[in-house]
Amino acid sequence: MPLEIYTDEYFMKQAFAEAEYALAKDEIPVGAIVVTGHKIIGRGHNLTEQLTDVTAHAEMQAITAASAYLGGKYLRDCTIYVTLEPCSMCAGALYWSQVGKVVFAAPDEKRGYRSMGGQLHPKTIVEEGLMAARSTQMLRAFFATKRG
Repeated sequence: MPLEIYTDEYFMKQAFAEAEYALAKDEIPVGAIVVTGHKIIGRGHNLTEQLTDVTAHAEMQAITAASAYLGGKYLRDCTIYVTLEPCSMCAGALYWSQVGKVVFAAPDEKRGYRSMGGQLHPKTIVEEGLMAARSTQMLRAFFATKRG
């Protein structure tokens, strides 16, 4: 494929595909992918219920896959695309992996890393808001079915 198609929107749509996998498994619909050099090297979606593991967040799955692909723990030349602002735990993992860039769709004002006092590596670039409405709608619809 030509390089022009590999935009932030293209990759965020891939993260949303992961969120759809989570939704199909009745998991909170959050998805993440890790990219380097226009290539997806890690994918993940929430698996906390299926694995009965509170650490099985989308970002953690994607980080693990990307590290395995690269054969190393640092993701300095990588970007992670995630459909929801990372929590403090995931931000910590992103900090230690020294990920180069984080692009997330919707903010998580209650449990996101910023409201919980978490931080990313000082050299990590952060962009937010890409396809935020889609993420918010997906999450609200999911939780409405749980509460209704």
